[in-house]
Amino acid sequence: MALEHAILVSLGERPGTGYEIGQQFDRSIGYFWSATHQQIYRTLKRLLDDGLVTVETVAQEGRPDKKVYTLSDLGRKALREWISDPTPLFALRDDLGVKIRAAEHADLPALLAEMRRQRAMHAQRRDLFHRFATDFGDPADLHGRRLHQYLVLRGGIRMEEGFVDWCDEVLDALSRESVPGHGSSDDSAHPPESAPRLRAAPPDSVDPKDA
Repeated sequence: MALEHAILVSLGERPGTGYEIGQQFDRSIGYFWSATHQQIYRTLKRLLDDGLVTVETVAQEGRPDKKVYTLSDLGRKALREWISDPTPLFALRDDLGVKIRAAEHADLPALLAEMRRQRAMHAQRRDLFHRFATDFGDPADLHGRRLHQYLVLRGGIRMEEGFVDWCDEVLDALSRESVPGHGSSDDSAHPPESAPRLRAAPPDSVDPKDA
């Protein structure tokens, strides 16, 4: 998904100014597709140039005129086609996971502290999503746009719950590993003293195969 699609979704719910769209990203959409206000304004200009949105200048008493953007018919068509397109498999690219894989090289107390920090942040977001969910009332009574928004929110809750559970699992395992004597039989973590050291090549050396 591109930012263009997220903005089309926002305008499909209601017309708005660039500022109002930015506020909506800050409160809801941005938890699933983040963007700065500057990026939103730049993207709105492209959407306007492509005819996917229209703009109306609205006079305001005592304040500068504001530009209200609305989804055009062409924009609705583009949004409908994008929704129908197959969605690529979610690509997991997570620094924390790669760091944990390299834990044998880490300062373990520092890594554990980072895991606790990550857990706290995701638990905070999980709790925030749960508070958002209370605004929807009984899920059985939801339909249309409110139901769709709620389903996305539930996806966010499930993701955060899963991440917090994973953090607990990692913290438990790495805490046990940090106990003196635990895993000492694993020779792979302690290479023999005779193991050759990696040496950096001289700055100007070139491998003939790469020439």
